[in-house]
Amino acid sequence: MAEAIAAEAWVVDGNYGPVRDLVWQRATHLVWLDYERPVIMARVISRTFLRAVLRTELWAGNREQWRHLLRPSHPIRWAWNTWDRRRRETAERLTQREYAHLVVLRLRRPTEVRRAFGLLAGAAGVHISHDGAARRD
Repeated sequence: MAEAIAAEAWVVDGNYGPVRDLVWQRATHLVWLDYERPVIMARVISRTFLRAVLRTELWAGNREQWRHLLRPSHPIRWAWNTWDRRRRETAERLTQREYAHLVVLRLRRPTEVRRAFGLLAGAAGVHISHDGAARRD
């Protein structure tokens, strides 16, 4: 990770704990998708059921198994059990002095993300159609 973020320009997707501090200290901007629990849960549940029904391969041949849905480690339970804590910890972490340099864009609704994405794309001379396709103006 250190090699990847040593470049002049880069983008990282995710908030993986073991490398978060390293990434945040080097970053200039942070986009926080801070969705409400119902949005998160609807997405996690729908993805899980779709993968289970379609028998989609996740990695190395693994597939969603119905009997695993109620395990404490399953993404549905993990998302429910960690949502509040992770939201609180992120907000607290962003108040720390070592992250004062970050320009934070906290987006709380999917509509805010679409609007911000449209503005950024427009500033870059890219048109985003309703189906999500991008083209240069």
